[in-house]
Amino acid sequence: MQELLNTLDNFVRAGVDEIIQDKARNLLEEQHNKQPNNTKIIKQDVASKNTNNQLNIKKENLISEAVPTNKLILAAKDAADKAGNLEELKANLASFDGCALAKTANNLVFADGNENSDLLLIGEAPGASEDEQGIPFCGISGKLLDDIFKAIDRKRETNLYITNSIFWRPPGNRRPTAEEIAVCRPFVEKHIALIDPQLIILVGSTALNSIFPENEQTISKIRGTFMKYKNPYLDKELDITAIFHPSYLLRQPGKKAVMWDDMLKVRNFLQG
Repeated sequence: MQELLNTLDNFVRAGVDEIIQDKARNLLEEQHNKQPNNTKIIKQDVASKNTNNQLNIKKENLISEAVPTNKLILAAKDAADKAGNLEELKANLASFDGCALAKTANNLVFADGNENSDLLLIGEAPGASEDEQGIPFCGISGKLLDDIFKAIDRKRETNLYITNSIFWRPPGNRRPTAEEIAVCRPFVEKHIALIDPQLIILVGSTALNSIFPENEQTISKIRGTFMKYKNPYLDKELDITAIFHPSYLLRQPGKKAVMWDDMLKVRNFLQG
């Protein structure tokens, strides 16, 4: 017994702290019985093929998961249909479990600003600051956005209303999937109808894809132009345009002159 305890003590001193197998391995015997190299190569080749197949399956699964599911979209539409005002729409969003983003986000990011404004901004998805505070455009990009619209006498407190096309932060600030955009779309459409603005401004490409899913044009091509928009909750067409996201301007400060030109067009349109 003492000999066994001494052996265990030696193992501990040597750094052995767990048992991998019931029997000790005879490495010399294993080396002697080792299969020829060509057999090993064949096995590695088969394993490689299996791994590639698994990767392909995972890739296909990811692609299929990104396709919008009619069941989730119908559930979102049903929840949006039942909202008669902004408070009910927010409550229905908060209780909606059809978007997986809600399970990983800290807060629902619904809206900010004056709901009686004639100008509605629709952003992309919440970032870290927005997720923490539950307010759209409250980080560095939001500060720049506020400064841009203050230049044409627009402020959240008085005559500006802001919401998002995605209401929860995607993990790691990744781009929202097609399914996530589609599931949130009924809420966005109902939000627009409840605000009923004179002008809608889409801020960034995700917002553009949310409102015009079949339109493959970029912000660069449609900025500065005014289009007509209608959704199932509207009984009339609304005017809509698009601008660069402020985060893009932070990366490309040379585009601020283009943004200023767009802001002048927005001001003239609203005054016109």
